[in-house]
Amino acid sequence: MSNAAHASPAHPRFTALYGETLLKILVPILVVCLLIVIWQVGVWVSGVPQYILPGPIAVAGALFKDWGTLSPALWVTTKITLMSLALALAGGVGIAVFLVQSKWIEIAFYPITVILQVTPIVAIAPLILIYAPSTQVALLICAFLVAFFPILSNMVQGLKSVDHNLLNLFDLYGASRWQTLLYLKLPASLPYFMTGLRIGGGLALIAAVVAEFAAGSAGAGSGLAFRLLEAQFRLNIPRLFAALFLLSCLGVVIFAITSFISWLALHRWHESSLKREN
Repeated sequence: MSNAAHASPAHPRFTALYGETLLKILVPILVVCLLIVIWQVGVWVSGVPQYILPGPIAVAGALFKDWGTLSPALWVTTKITLMSLALALAGGVGIAVFLVQSKWIEIAFYPITVILQVTPIVAIAPLILIYAPSTQVALLICAFLVAFFPILSNMVQGLKSVDHNLLNLFDLYGASRWQTLLYLKLPASLPYFMTGLRIGGGLALIAAVVAEFAAGSAGAGSGLAFRLLEAQFRLNIPRLFAALFLLSCLGVVIFAITSFISWLALHRWHESSLKREN
């Protein structure tokens, strides 16, 4: 009887939380399904040809028919995106830690990273293609350069946003610079890092596609960007939409994974992930 008394107050709260989570998942899915239905009905009613605007049924048919061509391209794009994101994470965190060690180091080197960020990747992609040992390496470098700066800038901001009172406390207890970095600055910058991770994940995918457009790579090792161009040149618009659909799904999956990682890291302690009690 006592166990039931203890469990009853938590049960309504759990039910409400479960229902809210379910609604957050179902509502977007229903909206997307409704838009797809409207799209298909609009194509039927207007009678627009498939080479101008295919309907969702035609796109699904092209996705099924051309899966043998599109799936290897999807894997190539996914691999370049994830590898460039991993390099951007390592480089962004490492250089951020280096920059915040001294005000003069930041003044000297931070403008270089800004220059790399504001220079359009399409403009420097031909140079990277000339000097890189292979097209795949060039694509990886291009995607890295785009995804790198958001992670770097967020990490620098996070490392510089530590509470000064806590810094003074660490100094009072004689903590070394590396102890302060490991036990105070890095944990305090975690929310900023997670923001950079979510932004960098999406930008890595965009950069991988744009870099492949600029490189004009073709053949068996090409990604979805080349399949988009190929479908456009052949006026195979349903396949073009199918490739776009795969790119969108890949972007949604990357965002969902990075958001879940952020939630795992922050939901127990950070204010941005805690639910208000009133």
